[in-house]
Amino acid sequence: MARQIVIGQLRVQKLTRKDVLRSWTIVWPEGTVHPEADRFLRRHEGAGTQRTYAYLLVDHLRWLDRECLGLDVVTLRDLERYMGIVGAEVAMPLGEPWRVGKRPYGHDALSTAAACLKGFYLHQASLGVNGDLGRALSSTRLPSRADRRRSFLGHVKTQMPSNPLGPRGPHRQAPEDASDRFVLLGGVVDREL
Repeated sequence: MARQIVIGQLRVQKLTRKDVLRSWTIVWPEGTVHPEADRFLRRHEGAGTQRTYAYLLVDHLRWLDRECLGLDVVTLRDLERYMGIVGAEVAMPLGEPWRVGKRPYGHDALSTAAACLKGFYLHQASLGVNGDLGRALSSTRLPSRADRRRSFLGHVKTQMPSNPLGPRGPHRQAPEDASDRFVLLGGVVDREL
């Protein structure tokens, strides 16, 4: 994939800070740091997700800029529409095409984008910006049997965090010929019909 120079748009910038070898932030076209994005990304400094979150967040911030939406007026419906535009299945009109010429996100990328956006807007809400959206994103759900098995002291869990932006449905898709194959003791045996 060829890299392209981004002119006149928000962009991800690699930084070298005193304690950390690499750090990532988002800067405006003139080179000044996007303060809200930088505050959020600093929370993930030193983690492997910081760069990924920076690229996912810059795409969202560019969309917000194009839609003329400020961080203080974004609604859950706006975020659902954005997720639909980047590839999630949502039942609503999405508006004008976004990310023209780019493929939609896959299931894992949608999950990561949903986690990034939820974290970003919950961070904004903790700073007093758009508390209504923060309350809408901090929903919970009942734990499933698998959640209880995975969790330490899962038998006492009464609720689990939920992300209303996350993709729905199965996490992994079976191969096209999965119905015609069985796995037997580590080997694959074709089923005779």
